[in-house]
Amino acid sequence: MTTLYPKDSAGRLMTAAVPVVSKETTVGEIESLLRSSALTFETVNYIYVINGHNELIGVVSVQELFRMKSYENLSAYTDRTLVTVRPYTDQEHVAHLALKHNLKAIPVISKDHRFLGVVPSDKILEVLNQEHTEDVLRYVSEILLTNSPLIHVRMRLPWLVLGLLGGVAAAYVVGMFEEILATELMLAAFIPAIVYMADAVGSQTQMLFVRALSVDHSLKMGAYLLRESIVNALLGLSLAVLIFIASLFFAGSMMISTILAVSIFLTVVCTVLVAILLPWFFHVRGHDPAIASGPLATVVRDILSLVIYLSVATGFLG
Repeated sequence: MTTLYPKDSAGRLMTAAVPVVSKETTVGEIESLLRSSALTFETVNYIYVINGHNELIGVVSVQELFRMKSYENLSAYTDRTLVTVRPYTDQEHVAHLALKHNLKAIPVISKDHRFLGVVPSDKILEVLNQEHTEDVLRYVSEILLTNSPLIHVRMRLPWLVLGLLGGVAAAYVVGMFEEILATELMLAAFIPAIVYMADAVGSQTQMLFVRALSVDHSLKMGAYLLRESIVNALLGLSLAVLIFIASLFFAGSMMISTILAVSIFLTVVCTVLVAILLPWFFHVRGHDPAIASGPLATVVRDILSLVIYLSVATGFLG
């Protein structure tokens, strides 16, 4: 029973309701097993291969399985180096391994290598969210309990002043494009939408990055930035299409809709740089990236989105 293991351990999170076969089992037999018993499995991302002593000797992804011939067996997949944990392994380490090796589930084995079950993907995601929340709350609680009111003011006031200056700077940016806004008043009506999307996408990206930093201290920045840039580009394209259609219906102007679509796309793509590089800078400098980068990132995103939007409008209308 999983309740026999400590609360924050892999054993407490694991499930034994997964496909388990021997290495002599053919692909055709496994496909039949999946079809007949699919509802009894909690997760079917991987097929787990064991020997006669119930020792885990291989793991095959379902994707690999369907590339094999139906008459093949799994003997070729039993010599791999396996990523496993013990039932008493801390749940945070389990989540770190899943991220590091890009795995959807982590096998749990006993001291004598007997297969006990797996920690499925939904539990791994729960752990990531829980650990991140605990880290933030622990940090905030330490500040609240140990610092005097004057220290609180000294810590928070600079960021609020920064936000105030950012608002003044944003107003100055809008003033620089006064002529173009006077020509097309409808452009001003969509400024809140542009700024909101920059903040929404930026906050999402920043939260995910800070969470990744807290779990994986050896995070490869180049690969992570490239992946998030691709994700944001796809998000930007989707949002651009949606705002083009919505604004065309609302404003009735093909030109305004085009300006909005291009602006949203460029804003979302550029936001990833602010959302990742600013927290990374504070992390490298030894500051908490979740606390220090938040207000500054908001100011930068707001100004950047306004500059992009009004510059695109000037390019199309000027």
